[in-house]
Parts: sequence; C-alpha cells; structure tokens
Amino acid sequence: MIIGGRQSPILLFAGDFVAFILSLYLTLWLRYFEVPNGAMLSPYVVPFTLLFIFWTLVFYSVGLYSKRFTLFPSRLPDALFKTQIANILFAALFFFFIPAFGIAPKTILALYLVISLAIIFFWRLVVYQRLSSGHFRERAILLTRGAEADELFAEVNANPRYGIEFCSRELTHESASMIVADSATAVDSLTGTNKHIIAFEDVYEEVFDRVPLSQLERAWFRENVASSDPLLYVITKRCIDIVGGFVMGLITLVIAPFIYIANMFEGDGPLFLKQERFGKLGSKITVYKFRSMQKDIAASGKWTHEHNDENRVTKVGAFLRLTSLDEFPQFINVIRGEISLIGPRSDILGLGKRLAEALPYYEARYFVVPGITGWAQINQQYEQGHVSPQSIEETKVRLAYDFYYLKHRSLGLDIIIAIKTIKRMFFRLSS
Repeated sequence: MIIGGRQSPILLFAGDFVAFILSLYLTLWLRYFEVPNGAMLSPYVVPFTLLFIFWTLVFYSVGLYSKRFTLFPSRLPDALFKTQIANILFAALFFFFIPAFGIAPKTILALYLVISLAIIFFWRLVVYQRLSSGHFRERAILLTRGAEADELFAEVNANPRYGIEFCSRELTHESASMIVADSATAVDSLTGTNKHIIAFEDVYEEVFDRVPLSQLERAWFRENVASSDPLLYVITKRCIDIVGGFVMGLITLVIAPFIYIANMFEGDGPLFLKQERFGKLGSKITVYKFRSMQKDIAASGKWTHEHNDENRVTKVGAFLRLTSLDEFPQFINVIRGEISLIGPRSDILGLGKRLAEALPYYEARYFVVPGITGWAQINQQYEQGHVSPQSIEETKVRLAYDFYYLKHRSLGLDIIIAIKTIKRMFFRLSS
C-alpha cells in the first residue's frame, strides 16, 4: 500500500479519530483504575463523540490535514500542542454550558489532555511518518536560481526522508504536482498554473533550519523580526534567565578559586577578562568571562586565528572552553538583563562593526537580547578546534541560523536549544 498523495488526509483523519477514542479509553482506565466496561463508557459516548467530530473539524480548519504539515513536519508539534489545548478548553466550556449530559469531568479532561497529546504526537510524528516515509514523495519543480537553490536541490534529492523530490528546474515538466519558487518568480511566471505553489523560503528553512539570506528584504524583517514578543513568553524567559543566572553565579563562586590556582602554574594574568560587546538594539555592554588565553587582549576587528601566534589558549583555558565554564561569569550580565541564556551570540565591538559593514542586514540580529548559547551554536559545524565563525562565509551561515531564531523564537524553541546545548556539552566531554 502506498501511503501519501490523496490518501494522506483520509489516513490522518482516521488515525486522529482512533487516537481520540483510545485516549478516552486510557483516561477512564487511569481515572478509575479498572478496565472500562460498557456501563462506565456509556455516559461519555454521546458527548465525546460530538467533541471528537468538532475536534477533527478544528484540526481541518487549522490545516492539520493539508500538505503544509506533511511537507514541513518540524512545524507540526507546536500546531498540535496549541490546537489540542484549545480543544480541551472548548470541551470544558461544552460540559459547563450543557449540563444535560450529567457529567462534569474536570479530572478526566485534565488527564485526557496529557494522554491525548502523547498519543496524537506518537501517531502523527512516529507512526504516520514511518508509514509515509520513503513510499511517497511529491514531485516538484524548483524554479529559484542561485547557490542556495542549488544546495536545496542537491540535499532534497539525495535524501528520501523528505516529502518532496525535484524532478526538474524548468516549468515545462508535466509530471510534477508542485512548484517551489521564490515570491518574485511566483508572481511573474506562475499565474494561472494548476500546480500547487510552495515558497522556496519555507522549503529551505524546513530542510536546513536556517533562512536563505538571498531572499531577505526589509519587508521580511518587518514581518518576522520587528513584531513584539508575547508577554507570557517575555515574562517566562526572564524568570528562567534569573534562576539560571543565580545558578551560574553559585557555580562561579565555587570554581573560581580552583581556576585561579590552576592558572598560576601557567603564568601570570588576571582570573577574569572584560569584553565590550553589542547588546540588544546595538547597545554597548561589558561582558565578564574567565580568561582562557595567555594574554588579556581584547579582540577588535580581527578573527581569532589572526592572532593565534601571539596569544594562545592555555591548558586551563582549553578545559574551560570545552566545558563552557569560561562563560559562567556572565551570570552578572544575565541577572542584569543584558544577556539571556538563549539568543544570538553577542559580538565584540570591533568585530561586530566589521561584520556589519560586510554583510547586509547584519545588525538586525541585535533586535533581541543576545544569548550565551543559541540556535546557531547548536547547529553550525565549525572547523576543527574552532568554537565560533572564523571567516565571512562561516559568519553568513551563522547569520542565517540567527535569523531563523528571530523568526521562530518561542519558549518551545528555547527549550530545544537548552536541551541540545547540554547534550552537546556532554558529547564534547566524552569525545
């Protein structure tokens, strides 16, 4: 059986409905600690059947049966989470305003929310992905030109895990059901076509987890970057920063004497160093770190490798960098609100000015509070021994990741970054 194409919405609908039913069964089992029988289920059959029908209609209205989430599965968890929470809230109102059913299942609804999320996530992200992976791929035409388009064409066609494959880069190819194009091409060349049109930028982001810099214009930043963050996200993020800052501060106080003693065996020099860096909206901030190099020389417009001969990383400094302990004195900046635990990496003043002159829109990355770790740090692969970009080309890649974070910043993305940062630290220590 081929899973995909026109059969996908039907399969997804059937699977969601089964997931809703199974979730209710397991919820009643956990609530009453016994296997549900007919008598236990009967009060819930009619109201929950109505809710199941309504919930699937909600899924349909938000596009959970469309190609959008089939082609862009990374956007699915957030959509499922928000939609199912809204469904449960509607169910609570449903039972409150319609007491004729004779049940007010507060505990059951709370349990159902957790269980249904787990089952629907498992169904959508594991079972369905395995059923459809490798069996069906939408045939598409890629019309966008340039290095990033070439990169996308090669990556997608070399990996069957993606939901599409490019069969041509010319509009004349008839077997394709989809066209991937940038906005300019879509407007100029595709009027009246009967093929499904997908934005090149969306496909590129899904595949590489970064934005295509060649497609950026000022309107993109107004739409995706300049908007204010939700108040709940701002408050939650700040609370996490404060708690994390105090934890970093305690660790700094404990390890500082040992680092000072270890540094004495490698020569003279201060325990801490200060760096003038760019903060939010281009403000100037002073960042504190444990010294990890022989000399306390502030970087200006130079790349790190340009002064390696005169200022090498010490043995103690290498360990501090490996474990990221050199960053911990920044707890002062975190508590002040000058730096967040998570966000685009802040630049030293001289280097930041140089990069802003070399790269268009570079200063837009300062729109949010900079972070100690970020989306670029957990995704970009640097040259052996390097922990930051060492060239303009590497910085372009970092910038593409930074703009992806600015566009999609949320508590969920911050949690992913935090988990992957911890995982990466342990991987460095074990390797």
